[in-house]
Amino acid sequence: MIAPHLNGLLTAHPFKAVILVILFLVVMAFLNLRRRESASTRRHRRYRATADRVLNKLTRLPGDGQRLTYLRKISPYVFEELLLSAFERQGLTVVRNASYSGDGGLDGQVIIDGEHWLIQAKRYSRAVSPAHVEDFDRLLLQCGRRGMFVHTGRTGKMSRTLRTASPRLRIISGQRLLAILAGQDVRQSL
Repeated sequence: MIAPHLNGLLTAHPFKAVILVILFLVVMAFLNLRRRESASTRRHRRYRATADRVLNKLTRLPGDGQRLTYLRKISPYVFEELLLSAFERQGLTVVRNASYSGDGGLDGQVIIDGEHWLIQAKRYSRAVSPAHVEDFDRLLLQCGRRGMFVHTGRTGKMSRTLRTASPRLRIISGQRLLAILAGQDVRQSL
């Protein structure tokens, strides 16, 4: 049995009643979707928000040395998101992985002038491991793509030799990394 005041509303103002029912259903659907959101989706959203805060902080740090030191201390996943977000801010299309770990050495993709570039983002505090660079180059060869190995450490002699020997591989670090994060077109670093 419908309560008398609801019955009166339905008969006196059927249009308002329909609007209220639709609004109620939309709110319930929205709440249900939020509840069903996967942990991975929530994690991606949280890391992206943190990456935005990191970018704001980077602009306030006084020098490049302080900026690189700060980048070396953030979460590796936040570093990935920071880099992918920097590409998006340049108007490029970014393809994110569904998860952060178990990605097979691929942290995302960016489409530059119609070409898919694979991305490997590494947050190092010291020199880059040449084995990591070599593994990424092997992945590029298998996929038939070019890629960017972006890191916060130093690029040692062996890693530079690998980069020079591979037409597929670009290594981005130091000043070039900071310039990209500050908005410089990534094409200038390729």
